[in-house]
Amino acid sequence: MAQLRRDYDEFTDRHTEIIVVGPENADAFRTYWQEEELPYVGLPDPQHSVLKLYGQEVSLFKLGRMPAQVIVDQAGVARFVHYGHDMTDIPENEEIFAILDMLK
Repeated sequence: MAQLRRDYDEFTDRHTEIIVVGPENADAFRTYWQEEELPYVGLPDPQHSVLKLYGQEVSLFKLGRMPAQVIVDQAGVARFVHYGHDMTDIPENEEIFAILDMLK
């Protein structure tokens, strides 16, 4: 999430809203968001409802949810999906920017 915060202005310059979905309950999520002063939207998903909609993987051997990045357009269509194989498998922001620019 640090890379999202670092380049947040570049995302907003591209008229992109970042929504981070996590497995925590609403209270834990709210507390973390306030402590970290994160500028983007956080959505608690303790029942894994969003996870299931987008096919995000949970691996007990790898300690939980694997990272997933989804770009959803204004019509609600998923235009790009990246499912990570481990917790470090996250596309760089530059790759996401290139995709966003291509989708304009």
